[in-house]
This record gives sequence, C-alpha cells and structure tokens, in this order.
Amino acid sequence: MTQKPWIIGLDPWLQTPPGRYLLEWERQQFDRAVSDLFGFHAVQLGLPQLDTLACNRMPHRWVALSEASQLDTVPEPVAGCLPVPRALVSDFEALPFDTGSLDLVVLPHTLELAQDPHQTLREVDRVLVPGGRVVIAGFNPTSLWGLRQRYGRIALRLGFGSLFLPSGGDFIGYRRLRDWLQLLSLDIEAGRFGCYRPALRTEHWLERYAWMESAGDRWWPVFGAVYFLVAVKRVRGMRLVGPAWKTRQKPGAAPAVVAHPNKEGL
Repeated sequence: MTQKPWIIGLDPWLQTPPGRYLLEWERQQFDRAVSDLFGFHAVQLGLPQLDTLACNRMPHRWVALSEASQLDTVPEPVAGCLPVPRALVSDFEALPFDTGSLDLVVLPHTLELAQDPHQTLREVDRVLVPGGRVVIAGFNPTSLWGLRQRYGRIALRLGFGSLFLPSGGDFIGYRRLRDWLQLLSLDIEAGRFGCYRPALRTEHWLERYAWMESAGDRWWPVFGAVYFLVAVKRVRGMRLVGPAWKTRQKPGAAPAVVAHPNKEGL
C-alpha cells in the first residue's frame, strides 16, 4: 500500500529540517547524559539513525532493532568516540537479556512507537541492575508541535490538511510517563524539555526563531516539543548483609584511668 503524501513516517521525517533540528538537540542531550555513566553493559532500543551511546565508555554496547531492514541505518563511528555498538534484531517486549544484567538502557522515542509501551518499560525494568539507568526521549503532546499534530489529525478526518510529526505511534505525555515509572522501581533522577521553536517546515524559518530556545527554557519550560529524562532503578527494602560467620564483637570495657597525686602536692 502506497503511503499518502500527507502522512509521513519517522525515517523520512528525520531527514526534514525539523527532524534534523530535533536529532541535533537530542544528540547533545544523550552525549551529556551517558558520558559519565559507568558499568559494563548498555543497550539502545530503536532509532539507529542516532547513536545515543557514542560517548559512553561501557565496554559492551548494543543497539537493538525491531526489524532486520534497519541494519542499514546504523551510523558510522564518530571521531574521538568508541566504535558503533553492535546491532541485533529483537522484540522490545521480550528482550534477550538476563534479569538484572544491564547497566544502561536508552529509549529514543521507543515507547511511543512500541506496540505495547507498558510491556517494553517493564522489560527495561527487568533487565536493569539495581542502580542502573534508563534514558528516555519522547515527543511532548502539550507543545506547539503537539498542537499542530492534533490539528493535522482533525483536518485529515475532514479530508484536508497534513500531519507535521510522524504519523505512527502514540505520543506519551510527560506526566503519564512519570506515573508509569512510579509503578515500577524507576525514580526520575533528571529531566528537561527542549526544542521550543514553532512547528515550521523550512530551515530558514526555524533559524529565524532560534531565540525561542533560551526564552523557552526560562519562561515556558514544560512546553518544549520533546522531553528528556533519566531514571534510576531503586530496589526498595534491599540491605547488604555481611557473611554469616562474621559476628560483631562486643566492645570491651575501657580501662580505668587512675590519677596519682603529685608528691609535691602532699
């Protein structure tokens, strides 16, 4: 079935001026967030066009793809960074990793494009080690871009107009995602919004509104086109217990100190 010209998928949308603008902002956020996270195993789920683990130092890194056809979209190595993660094809709702085996999982627009985002998030919680991190990026429905997308869907039902953002997926609001994380053992550690420029299609007009980046951070931070957050896995009630043979010794009585009077004072 041929895709209608007013409906666009994620891959071609990322090649448009607003798509490149989004990727550049998110690349900066991912590089900053993962560069100081340490461990042994890291996985990126989806969006191979953006190497979110490029500046991460973990020795074992993978990018999981939902389809084998996406293998050709894995980017080339970035100068000064580690090699591109190894690619694998996997079902995001049943990850091929042991429970508590990963130190970092990155979800660049993964949940909103997943068939079952709840199950995908549960899988992420399962494979993370205690203290492991998950980094998530997603479109913000309560933004200028989100309003433009909703208007486009209404217009399409009436037989005219077009969509501004990719047609696939269900955009998950920040508050909704925060509630999902609270139901699991994932606590939000850091978060921010970004991409405050209006829903414009040309690079020229996007550049003319570049001043809205700093203004948005200051005056309307929750209305950015995308949100970005880092959550850490907390295991409630877990205590580190020493070996059973190692008993704690009772402190002995302190020796008494006797003061001897000075002979000259007699």
